[in-house]
Amino acid sequence: MKLIDLIKDIFVYDSSHPLLFNSGLFLGLFLAFYAIYIAIRKEKFHKLRILYVIAFSLFFYYKCSGIYFLLLIFSSIVDYYIGQALSNVQKQSYRKLLLWLSIAVNLGLLGYFKYTNFFIDNINGITGADLKPLDIFLPIGISFYTFQTMSYSIDLYRRKIEPARNFWDFLFFVSFFPQLVAGPIVRAAQFIPQISKEPKLSHYGLDKALLLIMGGLFKKAVISDYISINFVDRVFDNPQLYSAFENLMAVYGYAAQIYCDFSGYSDMAIGLGLLLGFRLPINFRSPYQSTSITEFWRRWHISLSSWLKDYLYISLGGNRKGAIRTYVNLFLVMFLGGLWHGAAWKFAVWGMLHGVLLAIERFFGKMINLPKSRARSFIGWLFTFHFVLFAWIFFRASDYDTAMLLIGKIGDLFTDQYAIGDILYSYRFVFALLIISFGTHLMPNRDLFALYTIYRKAPLWLKAIGLGILIWVVYLTASSDVQPFIYFQF
Repeated sequence: MKLIDLIKDIFVYDSSHPLLFNSGLFLGLFLAFYAIYIAIRKEKFHKLRILYVIAFSLFFYYKCSGIYFLLLIFSSIVDYYIGQALSNVQKQSYRKLLLWLSIAVNLGLLGYFKYTNFFIDNINGITGADLKPLDIFLPIGISFYTFQTMSYSIDLYRRKIEPARNFWDFLFFVSFFPQLVAGPIVRAAQFIPQISKEPKLSHYGLDKALLLIMGGLFKKAVISDYISINFVDRVFDNPQLYSAFENLMAVYGYAAQIYCDFSGYSDMAIGLGLLLGFRLPINFRSPYQSTSITEFWRRWHISLSSWLKDYLYISLGGNRKGAIRTYVNLFLVMFLGGLWHGAAWKFAVWGMLHGVLLAIERFFGKMINLPKSRARSFIGWLFTFHFVLFAWIFFRASDYDTAMLLIGKIGDLFTDQYAIGDILYSYRFVFALLIISFGTHLMPNRDLFALYTIYRKAPLWLKAIGLGILIWVVYLTASSDVQPFIYFQF
């Protein structure tokens, strides 16, 4: 490769190859970035360190979304100065106007880039019009940083936080690259106070960071990508070509794929944050161990579910306006949460399914007070897990008709002609990874902690061998192209 081509690959945005954590290019860039970061981590370099991280974060976002990194800067400018005004203005009517201005700008940008063509499609479907879709690029991560900046304005309006000391601190908060494009969604109260402190990294923190990054990379590049490319995508794209058993297994496969993909990103983001001396909130707590859908949303995408609760559910009235209103609020929050994931009715159906079950659980939880038992917990887990799997069908399928076709194929499970042994053998590596994925996921926390303790006590040479083996496994299982994270599309 010529030098000019190498420089172009490093510094020029390529829409077909956005910069990803699981790519060799990111590894090289991060190591170069981190070497300088270590040199300027002392307090006397505080301002330089802030500007340096901002510059790298904006470059990282440029490599993900091109010129739309300017949109991130624009949103930051708007919300920072609105935030300053919110903290200085005392008259409540003016403060409310400022809040609505922030919400309008943020949701206006999100609505234009993410939902314009969705509305055009629906207008065409309802009226029979023939409006042409617009050529609109969806900036990666816009849903995440929009919620992040909105929470800042809302918390200032509620007088729960103090404003950022200056614009650079705020831009650092919004653009921090580890969690910029797919979360966790960070709150200003959690993150901004860390900016003024000298970053520290203990041996414990280093071990935890490296283990999170290695584990996240294994989840994404080995488990998620392999079962996606070699099984799940094939079945979901053409369910009619596969047996009932293969369709059913593809649903289990997607459950493992999306968990390993998204939690893998979150693990890497949290690990990278720790290397830089910042603590990001945990985003997953073994969600498939949940014994109710209510518990599931306390364990799955925690930063989003807590955001929806604190800024949408409570704003709608929460449970303060009677039982019926509570059930309606739960349904609306999950409906809008579904649409947040994507501009398509299949995501709304996914959200509504969760909303209905949340309301049902709340109703019967108040009506029936059964004693806890292992049998009840097992039945609750079995139902919750398979309800989540059922809802994932609508989330993953290309459209509603494909989802119903796949469900229909699964319905033929006891009448379809297929050889389970042949299928298991044909996809033996896929099923082996599924067993590893669900097996480790369902392990008790004490066992996971024991494994972590063993890792911490291992000598450096053994950790290095483990890292080498992981890189070798990633290389062996990798496809020709680095696979983007699922949540990049949201």
